[in-house]
Amino acid sequence: MTLANLGRRALLATATALLCAPGFAADKEIRIAHVYSKTGALEAYGKQTHLGLMMGLDYATQGTMMVAGKKIVVIEKDDQGKPDVGKNLLATAYGDDKADLAVGPTSSGVALAMLPVAEEYKKILLVEPAVADAITGEKWNKYIFRTGRSSSQDAIANAMAADADGVSIATLAQDYAFGREGIKAFKEQLKKTHIVHEEYLPPATTDFTAGILRCIEALKDRKGPKFIAVVWAGGTAPYNALAAMDLDKRYGIRVGSGGNILPAMVSYKQFPGMEGATYYYFGIPKNPVNEWLVANHYKQFKTPPDFFTAGGMTAAIAIVEALKKTSGETSANKLIKAMEGMSFETPKGKMTFRAEDHQALQSMYHFRIKNDPAFPWGVPELVREIKPEEMNLPIRNKR
Repeated sequence: MTLANLGRRALLATATALLCAPGFAADKEIRIAHVYSKTGALEAYGKQTHLGLMMGLDYATQGTMMVAGKKIVVIEKDDQGKPDVGKNLLATAYGDDKADLAVGPTSSGVALAMLPVAEEYKKILLVEPAVADAITGEKWNKYIFRTGRSSSQDAIANAMAADADGVSIATLAQDYAFGREGIKAFKEQLKKTHIVHEEYLPPATTDFTAGILRCIEALKDRKGPKFIAVVWAGGTAPYNALAAMDLDKRYGIRVGSGGNILPAMVSYKQFPGMEGATYYYFGIPKNPVNEWLVANHYKQFKTPPDFFTAGGMTAAIAIVEALKKTSGETSANKLIKAMEGMSFETPKGKMTFRAEDHQALQSMYHFRIKNDPAFPWGVPELVREIKPEEMNLPIRNKR
């Protein structure tokens, strides 16, 4: 072999090594860590979010999984619904896995533990679907954006659906960030309705008898309309226990709640006429993005998309739109500049990241449950769309 040939082979080997080197590969990739409850009490929510994230990336990139000439790589992390696990996994994703940004988590408690990690590594964390107000409130930092709705958005919409003269409500919620912040925000928004009792039970509760009896005791002698308002996520929900007590017939007490995933809404069939406000139901929004989601979900899985599937898709669309604006650059400063005030189309229609706290402003839906024999769940029929400009969402951070 001649010296010239050896030289050419050496150059080729060097070029191949450079192409395979981690730094070069990273330049051609956008690495997204998805930290979510793949297992644990909120497993169903987490899996829907991940499915929606992948469908959304497919939709937003027109099937290429590329943006600005770079391949999108998704790294899955299971936080198990545990704050310490989520915090460590996010640090590992940013540090060892060289994730450019992260999405998640499912649990509000896990999200609150993860926020400082994003600030420490100076990388974007797009929160979906954790809802606690503190995420974009007092615990917020500039690296946090949220496509998911907040407790206040839930509360304002449900208050708009429930607030009326002479109404008395006892609340039944989980005793952790999601439940307590949800009730706090709900109370703040009520102008006419009276909260006469607040009941908080452990998230893993399966026997609701004592808690419901305390709600009944607080309500039974009140005049006018009376409700037990439920704020519950994951695990065993209290709806069957409430239905078994035949509250309306015995005490004139009705049940109210917000939206939920379809399996949980099977129990809603026991409460025809129940009203509340929801983040998403596949049959409500009328727009091209939702039409794509519904059609493709039916095509792939023979079922409609669920509550958190739409959220995952929304997060994916927001990421791709931001990366288009930065021409694929993933530095936090570039992304923050691109995302603040950014509007983007989602299965729910247009959302906009508010510059002050990076919360996505979005519509909510006042619904009334219909017992339709064509569906195994109680169907939330639209009463009216509550638009972002109607909700006057408070800014709760200290920016």
